[in-house]
This record gives sequence, C-alpha cells and structure tokens, in this order.
Amino acid sequence: MKKIGFLSFGHWTPSPQSQTRSAADALLQSIDLAQAAEDLGADGAYFRVHHFARQLASPFPLLAAVGAKTSRIEIGTAVIDMRYENPLYMAEDAGAADLIAGGRLQLGISRGSPEQVIDGWRYFGYRPAENQSDADMGRQHAQMFLDMLRGEGFAQPNPRPMFPNPPGPLRLEPYSPGLRERIWWGAGSNATAVWAAKLGVNLQSSTLKDDETGEPFHVQQAAQIRAFRAAWKEAGHAREPRVSVSRSIIALTDDRDRAYFGNPGMEEDQIGFIDENTRAIFGRGYSAEPDALIELLKQDDAIAEADTLLVTVPNQLGVAYNAHVIEALLTHVAPALGWR
Repeated sequence: MKKIGFLSFGHWTPSPQSQTRSAADALLQSIDLAQAAEDLGADGAYFRVHHFARQLASPFPLLAAVGAKTSRIEIGTAVIDMRYENPLYMAEDAGAADLIAGGRLQLGISRGSPEQVIDGWRYFGYRPAENQSDADMGRQHAQMFLDMLRGEGFAQPNPRPMFPNPPGPLRLEPYSPGLRERIWWGAGSNATAVWAAKLGVNLQSSTLKDDETGEPFHVQQAAQIRAFRAAWKEAGHAREPRVSVSRSIIALTDDRDRAYFGNPGMEEDQIGFIDENTRAIFGRGYSAEPDALIELLKQDDAIAEADTLLVTVPNQLGVAYNAHVIEALLTHVAPALGWR
C-alpha cells in the first residue's frame, strides 16, 4: 500500500446530533479536514459527488478551495457522475482547479449510480441518443472530457477576434498539462474496468460492485483489479496505472471510537440490487482494536492488489473526530500494511 487518503460523502443534516447542519458546514469542514489530513501526513483528500441530496455536489469550487489551502496532499473525487456533466465546461473547471492546486488533482469519474431522483440527468438537460442507455451517454461524456484534456486545438477561430489568437484551431483554456493522466474511472464491473484500461485511465473500485461470481467481495474486487492491469498491459500504455479501493475502517483506540463503532454491524458482505436487473455485492466495514484490525486488513485481497486506499470518514461527527480517525489509522495500522 503506497498511498492512503480519506473519502468524504459530505453529508449534512439539520439534526442537533450532526456537526454538519448545513451545506456551508459540510463544505467548510471539508476544507478544514483536508488541511488536517495533510498536516497528519495523509496522501489524499477525496470527495463523493451526489446530486439532489444533502451531500457534496458541484465539486470544482471545493477542489479549488482545498487546493488553495493545502500544498502537498492529492485532491480528488470518487466519483463524478458523467451523465450530469457538460464535458467542455468540466474541462475548463478541472483545468482551473488543477492549476490552483499546482497539479494535484486526481479526478475520479464514472457513468454514475442510482441517484435521489428518477433520471436526474434529464433535469440537467441531457438525454441519451436513440438506442443508447444513460450509461452509454455517461461514457460518451467521459470520452469527450478526456479528449478536451489533451489540450489540442479543435475550434475554428474568429477571423476578427476581440483579442489576438495563437495560430491554428483553438483549445479550451485554461489547460493544465498532465491532468489527462490523473483521471480515474469508477468501475462497477469487470467489463468496465477493462474498458477503462483500454481508455488509458486509472481505476477506482469502491465498496460496491456487480456480483459476478458469488465469491466474497474482496476476492471479486481483486480479480477486477487484475483484469484491469492485464488489459492495461495489453493496450501498451507507456505509464504504469494507479488503482484505488475504498473501505470503511475505524481503529478503536479510545472510548469515543468504541461508543460510535464498537458494536457489531457490518462485519459481513451484503447482497442487494442497485436496480431491477443488477445484483450487487457491498463490501464489509472494518472496526476493531489496531492489532486485530491489521490482521483483518491483511486478509483483504483487493487492498493488497491496490496501490491506494481511500478510507471513508463519518463527516457528520466533525473535523476534530475525523482527524483523530485518520491519525489513528496512519499511526497504528497503516505501517503494518506497508505504508511508507
């Protein structure tokens, strides 16, 4: 395990039990937690994107703010639902945020997952073409976005522009060199992982995937990662890809941890349906005393296969507690998994 970061869904609710009672709380505390994680030595601050929900949504203002307030930590998403995105506008936003961050963006994108409303992307003005699915549309948006990140001119310049143009067709600005190699695809199946490898993007695999073999989640996820790496090698890409997995992991080191997470609950994989046709397997969570937690995590095949671990944080418990969660993991557990 080379890198460890946190992943926040950015939940907020007006409940008096929540430390994030408004969207402003969730956003500002996300910035504070990224700063704290950087100070603690974590490698990444990642954020989930959900629309029509009391969670983090439009990611680029947040990513730019985190980039301006930090100097070392990777800043990313896991994931942006491309069914909702204008690829050209997104390329401009991503370029600007990456330049503000000094080239530290690691953008996870995907065709998306079930959302809070029916066909929410329709409200954003997008509809699949005839004989296409919404997943097809999301992948097309992704491919166009990746094309824009190459920085190649494609638009015919005005012969009488307001400002002088460089010669030839024009590209989108601002352009951030290298961002194209820091795009990840959130794959829910083995086939989409292989597709991502052929496309030349990194792989993000979360705590949910299609149940394709009936084996334990971590075994299926490890097989997905191996299929991705094999397809990458076959495609002949010049660089080495990166692979991340997400987990809920709590090291029980004090009474707060034991009160919040010490009771049994998610020690087994769960099976469910993310739509009427797709049977999915949800990976277990991990919470235990550090020594026991280390042994459990060493048995997770997918963590062993990946180079990056994203640990989901209970963001509604506040910055101070989540910084404690990150510090406990980095101090008491991560070194035994080969981190640094």
